[in-house]
Amino acid sequence: MPVIAVINRKGGSGKSTLATHIAAYLANKGASVMLGDIDRQQSSKTWLRLRGDKYKPILGWAVDHQYVRRLPTGVSYAVIDTPGGLHGFDLAKVAMSADYILMPVCGSIFDRESAADCLAELKQLPRISTGRCKVAVVGMRLDSQSATSRVVENLAAAHQTQLLASIKESRAYVNCIEQGMTIFDMENETVKQELADWDNLLAWIAPEYAPGAIGALANANNAILANRGVPAAMQRKLNMASAGNRGVLPTSSLRPATQPGFRPSYPTAPGGQAQADEQKAWFEANAIPAFLRPKA
Repeated sequence: MPVIAVINRKGGSGKSTLATHIAAYLANKGASVMLGDIDRQQSSKTWLRLRGDKYKPILGWAVDHQYVRRLPTGVSYAVIDTPGGLHGFDLAKVAMSADYILMPVCGSIFDRESAADCLAELKQLPRISTGRCKVAVVGMRLDSQSATSRVVENLAAAHQTQLLASIKESRAYVNCIEQGMTIFDMENETVKQELADWDNLLAWIAPEYAPGAIGALANANNAILANRGVPAAMQRKLNMASAGNRGVLPTSSLRPATQPGFRPSYPTAPGGQAQADEQKAWFEANAIPAFLRPKA
């Protein structure tokens, strides 16, 4: 179960807006989602109360600094909204629990300085330095008519961190939050411009639900794998595991099923050394990770 933590030391950076929108997007895609709030202001908890049962359900998660590692079971995703001022041992505990850390950053110098300090500290944590927890920046409330997007991009580049999205200023977000909803709960045509800002971010955290071109490529991968007899459950694992950041299966490894040397069905049952060698070659040719291969 992927855990997504939204972190920034500075208050008012858009953490709750980002966390609630991610949770709502995943819920609307059919995932079972829990939203935890360890911020004393309990903004996400208030939003959940406003949401009620009017929209796709999102479960609350009673979580605090002491129990942040006590993860819930039976859900597809967990999203954590964290407090401002997170540093030291508290920051490390959240990083130990998370698979993804998203840092919302506004365009002001105060926001950028706060984010820079937090990114520098995060980069020193073993779980992040080894790549087990991925970190990315999200620009929040940026003015499309100014250079704020560029300065946030420069901040991310200076810390060798990806800028996933630049979420532009829009009254739609304020209106949504006050009603316990998000732009993902609205008619697409009414927030078409706002939705476009989220595509890369959503593809990064949930490629199986990714919009746009990445989602289309994942569907194409699944079609090719299905033609080779790969079970549906395995298709999803391959799409999630075969490309670095939970991306889709690399196109370089998707050779046509009719190419000589490839079998149209998924080899599973061992039957002598010849078949074992053929099975091994099939896995290697298709770039299937070792942990997904049947044991001998």
